[in-house]
Amino acid sequence: MKKILCILLFLIAHSTFAQIKVEGIVRDSLKTPLELANVIAINKKTSALESYSITDQQGKYKLALKKNSTYKIQVSYIGLKTLQDSLSTKESDITKNYTLQEDNTLDKVELTYEMPVTIKGDTLIYNADSFKNGSERKLEDVLEKLPGVEINEDGQIEVEGKVVNKLMVNGKDFFDGDTKLATKNIPSKAVDKIQVLRNYSEVGQLRSVTNNQDNVAINIKLKEGKENFWFGNITAGGGSSPDNELYLIQPKLFYYSPEYSINFIGDLNNIGEVALSRRDIRAFGGGFRAPSRSSGTNINLGDNGLNFLTNQGNALEIENKLATGNFSYSPNKALDLSGFLIYNSSRILSKETSFVQYTDPDLGIPDEATEQRSRERSDQALLKLSASYQPNLNNQLDYDVLARTSNDSQAQNVFSSVIGNTNQTDDVKPYSINQNINYYYTINENNILAFEAQHLLKNEDPFYNVRLDNGPNSAFDTTASALGLDTTQDNYDLAQNRRIKSNQLDAKLDYYNILNTKSNINITLGTILSHQEFNSNLFQFRGTGVQFNPIPTFNDGRITNDTEYNFSDIYLGVHYRLKSGKFTFTPGFSVHAYGNNNTQFGQTYKDNFFRVLPDFETRIQFKKSEALTLRYDMRNQFTDVTRLAEGLVMNNFNSFQFGEPDLQNALSHNVSLVYTSFNLFNYTNVFARASYSSNIDQIRSLTDFESVIRTSTFFNSNFADENVNVFGRIQRTFGKIRGSLNASFNYSKINQFIQGQQSLNEGFTQTYTPSIRTNFRVAPNVSLQYRYSVTDNTQGGRKTKFVTTAPSINFDAYIWKRVTFRTDYTYTNQDLGNGQSQSFQNWDATLSYRKDRDAKWEYEIKATNLLDISSQVRNTANNLSVFTSETFIQPRFVTFRFIYTL
Repeated sequence: MKKILCILLFLIAHSTFAQIKVEGIVRDSLKTPLELANVIAINKKTSALESYSITDQQGKYKLALKKNSTYKIQVSYIGLKTLQDSLSTKESDITKNYTLQEDNTLDKVELTYEMPVTIKGDTLIYNADSFKNGSERKLEDVLEKLPGVEINEDGQIEVEGKVVNKLMVNGKDFFDGDTKLATKNIPSKAVDKIQVLRNYSEVGQLRSVTNNQDNVAINIKLKEGKENFWFGNITAGGGSSPDNELYLIQPKLFYYSPEYSINFIGDLNNIGEVALSRRDIRAFGGGFRAPSRSSGTNINLGDNGLNFLTNQGNALEIENKLATGNFSYSPNKALDLSGFLIYNSSRILSKETSFVQYTDPDLGIPDEATEQRSRERSDQALLKLSASYQPNLNNQLDYDVLARTSNDSQAQNVFSSVIGNTNQTDDVKPYSINQNINYYYTINENNILAFEAQHLLKNEDPFYNVRLDNGPNSAFDTTASALGLDTTQDNYDLAQNRRIKSNQLDAKLDYYNILNTKSNINITLGTILSHQEFNSNLFQFRGTGVQFNPIPTFNDGRITNDTEYNFSDIYLGVHYRLKSGKFTFTPGFSVHAYGNNNTQFGQTYKDNFFRVLPDFETRIQFKKSEALTLRYDMRNQFTDVTRLAEGLVMNNFNSFQFGEPDLQNALSHNVSLVYTSFNLFNYTNVFARASYSSNIDQIRSLTDFESVIRTSTFFNSNFADENVNVFGRIQRTFGKIRGSLNASFNYSKINQFIQGQQSLNEGFTQTYTPSIRTNFRVAPNVSLQYRYSVTDNTQGGRKTKFVTTAPSINFDAYIWKRVTFRTDYTYTNQDLGNGQSQSFQNWDATLSYRKDRDAKWEYEIKATNLLDISSQVRNTANNLSVFTSETFIQPRFVTFRFIYTL
């Protein structure tokens, strides 16, 4: 392995030092330097684009060219005549200036090559073909090669450090802007241009009165011939493993025309290749437009779905079915209709072992070793319909409705070294309907009205059942007695029904007054109205179908819940926006009248109060692509009904809770500082973010352990929790080589209360990730990365330190214009800080053949987990425990695939 790395590094170094630098200044006929002029160099021998440059503010350009070669130089600038020159390189660097003349002719200029990158205002346009080498198959393969663009660990697209929150194809939303579905499924050969829309505003009428600097969208322009024509591909394959036969069917079909579009993505496989995970679907927001400004109030409605043991990437068996459809239709210029349907079904078998050490050894909580096996089933469906009506520039009406439902279940067998064997089942069939209506009206050139309202209706019905052994000296005996269970049974068979109904309306009316070209004022009148109902019942089975309702010896014997919770927030906000030179100031505040009450056990608890929440934003725009932004805001956080309900709730067999009806809101101070710089002259991209939050009157748990079984309640604590997060990325391109360095630091301070004692939990994590990758058009490409992470935790009387190192290599080669070979390898080592370490390796490879780039058929062999490792390890810590886990994964799979391209 070391020899291979040395050879690759030698080849990278050789290709770098075999080049010379050509630089100079581009001016107009008045000798004025031209910013954003395009300079490209075309190798006369190969007719290939060798290098390109975009001039900076001083008109400087820089090209990296081969020694002893001849090039055609092309210099262009909008409104001026394109200049063409011939240049021969020797062994040393060259300095050469260019002057562009007025273009007084109407003759068309024949451009030999398009610029790889061009800038038009806030739009950055990449010519996809300039970055392809033939090994690409999906959109993400192209995006990863673009300067300033990254695909992060969550599969999201980042541009200049900002997450892209909307993706379109030919100007039409692709599954309402979901980026992961697009990057994993749109074929690379269909992509012509990638347009990055910075400072993007969903509503054109508000563009001049709101701060959109963090909003980034991407529009994919298709190649000619892909409109009014079906395109995409169909993949089918199979293989065998020691346990079962493997299969894979993935149709991906797309149709675009000026009037309408249709997209279909299907997936049927049992090899663990998941187009959308359960977590992706649960987080799928349906493209709802974010409010123009947060009110400062956060109310948590809770999430009572199943927390599955594993994600869909780490399991012994994974079977997945996915069917998605997306359409858009524009019957006329004023009306746009769109929608999508997603259905996903997954079946998973997982296994995990872990060793848990609870927070403070002086508290007498025993260490625990566990082994869990789980069969998980999930059927999810989402339906979204949208309409946008804009009869003229002064009026826009948008309406969306998103409905989702699921049928999830999980059956677990857990063996604990402390409690013994348990069998658990979870079932939940939740549904929700989310509606969104927005209306924007421009009264005149100085006055704008915006109305935005969203309504959510949600119903959740989790059912939990657990069976524990009632052996001699069982660790559960004390808890069973406290719960009031019948201890004469051979086992404890407990069950709990819960139902949580949520109904929430969030509406606001904004008035914008443009005072002059540099300032405006925004007045907001809004409200949040929320109603929740919570019912639960915990009972014991005695014999076959006989229910016993226990009465606990604590919590006043309350073991059922019938709680109603009403919350209201009526607020008035005022914000002033001022542009002065490089500065943009946006100070403001909002005045809130809060009212909330909950009724349970015949008693009503009320809390009404006023609160002023200030916020401000200051932005310094040093250059068009360099800015520094400082933000501060104060937020009010309100809890959900489950923490207010006094009756006993069983989260699982070793975790019980009961609420406190007098809980009040938590208050937080939040500060962030963001720096972005994107320089196309020297291909340097810098992004840095620092944030700090302090939570006051935080709602926290008061936990008591009986062995490893904990019972918690909640209270408002005047101990402040703090969090500091710093992230930075610098990326620089040298010719065909790109280097980057990511660094992140996170410090958290959490106050916890266990066994009646207060202790401070401090965690500090630092991670460094240097990487280097090549982007040759004809030679093989390699990407090298090294991740180094250190996590230090102090939890009461226990201190832990984890050190993780993970070098990785990704290699792809396009050979003879027919064969594509791709492989990636990662070695992960985790030092436990006690002289012990654990490691595992991941190695996948793909070999594919197609007669030429335009061939309809492609044949592929893909191997996953080539080293046939059986498990992966993970070490982590939370505020209650430190644990080491081992997750068992699928064995080595080799599949043969046929891909037909439309």
